[in-house]
Amino acid sequence: MGKKILLLSLTLITTVYSIDAQSIRTIKKELQQSIEKHETELIKTSDAIWEAAETALLEFKSSKILIDLAKRNGFDVEEGVAGIKTAFTASYGSGRPIIGILGEFDANAGISQKRKPVKEARIPGGAGHGCGHNLFGTASLGAAIAIKEQIEKGNIKGTVIFYGTPAEETIFAKVWMVREGLFDKLDVCMDWHPGDEIEAGTQSSKALVDFRVKFRGSSAHASSDPWNGKSAADAMELYTTGLNYYREHIEPTARIHYQIEKAGDVVNVVPDYAQIWTRLRQNNRAGVDVLYERALDIAKGAALMTGTTYETKLISGIYEIQVNRTGAAILQKNLETLGEITYSDSELNYANTILKETGKPQNGIDGKIYPLKPTLPAQGGSTDVGDVSQVVPTISLGVTTAASGGPWHSWAVVACTGMSIGHKGMIYAAKALSMTMADLYKNPSLISAVKEDYLKNKRYDKYDPRILPGPPSLE
Repeated sequence: MGKKILLLSLTLITTVYSIDAQSIRTIKKELQQSIEKHETELIKTSDAIWEAAETALLEFKSSKILIDLAKRNGFDVEEGVAGIKTAFTASYGSGRPIIGILGEFDANAGISQKRKPVKEARIPGGAGHGCGHNLFGTASLGAAIAIKEQIEKGNIKGTVIFYGTPAEETIFAKVWMVREGLFDKLDVCMDWHPGDEIEAGTQSSKALVDFRVKFRGSSAHASSDPWNGKSAADAMELYTTGLNYYREHIEPTARIHYQIEKAGDVVNVVPDYAQIWTRLRQNNRAGVDVLYERALDIAKGAALMTGTTYETKLISGIYEIQVNRTGAAILQKNLETLGEITYSDSELNYANTILKETGKPQNGIDGKIYPLKPTLPAQGGSTDVGDVSQVVPTISLGVTTAASGGPWHSWAVVACTGMSIGHKGMIYAAKALSMTMADLYKNPSLISAVKEDYLKNKRYDKYDPRILPGPPSLE
């Protein structure tokens, strides 16, 4: 009798498992069909943001385009969150799990480009989407819409929240959103970014701090009585000299950048004001603190040597990404299910022309799927997704949207993000993100495993945003 009960139990378990497996397969198929159904609208949305090409905190058209799309699809939208006019959230559903998905939409200054594979500005001096954020926000919202439709049908239970996050390229507006607690209620957050290959996110990013140094001296005629002047430009040059000598003594993983914003107006006047924007990066927040303390001392020393005064003002700072390999493994299975992205001969020729123009090997476009990568010390850039990952488990994705090995943050990427190469990556990302979200909604044990990974690898006891009180500002 006991043997019969055991066999019956095993049969029931197998049957339930088969039904659940069939159910998730059906849901994933419907998610892909939903994104394909919305494909024309998503491409139109992405192209409109590409053409608007708005920079940090000025993304009024881009934000509205996404807000209008969310509203048309039944989302509850809250605008101007965290005191940022172009930031918003769009939510649908009720109860748990609550899964968020990030969407950026700001452009890079000065890299406007036409939809052609040779360098030619669409608007001379204008901005361009050299990081593909026109694709980023659109794909994420496309994924959220597909999930919303499954919640509406009753196939998925829970809440989905799309986050419209501006100003990632400069002052990192997500930090203000994190400080306001906008991500605190999430179980998991999804993230993706355009790139030149497809990969589940297994790499961290560099933490950083941004700050300005302002030197003030006194003016004088540069020839008649220079001894009566105190040059703010001299102080700034000594400051940059100090930073450059410091480079020899920093770890190989550290980075020092600066942009001279003001250093006098004419050659025959000793300048009484100079201003410089400095950015310091290291693989973690603690390492950035070491760089920051030294840079402030160098600024003080430059002022002492020139008899000028100085002040420093924090712009913002961000944490490194906390990698969630458990989440990456779930995502990886969906990438393998979707398979690689294929390209036409004209798209490959387009990409190779760009690579030839930029002096890079003509490797075309990489749409292949590779095995999950080991996590290595951060070698790339920085992102305010790092701050989100400090307060909620975050699963990241990279998808091919540009020529393989081409220069990023350049016209070469802008040329791809407004045409079919970028569009294919965007649609692929929306499918991969929504399929992974479906896994999480339908299997609570996966969410538990992702959370366990998050808690196990959490480096900091307390999240401490490195920003000033009040809303973000470019001043």
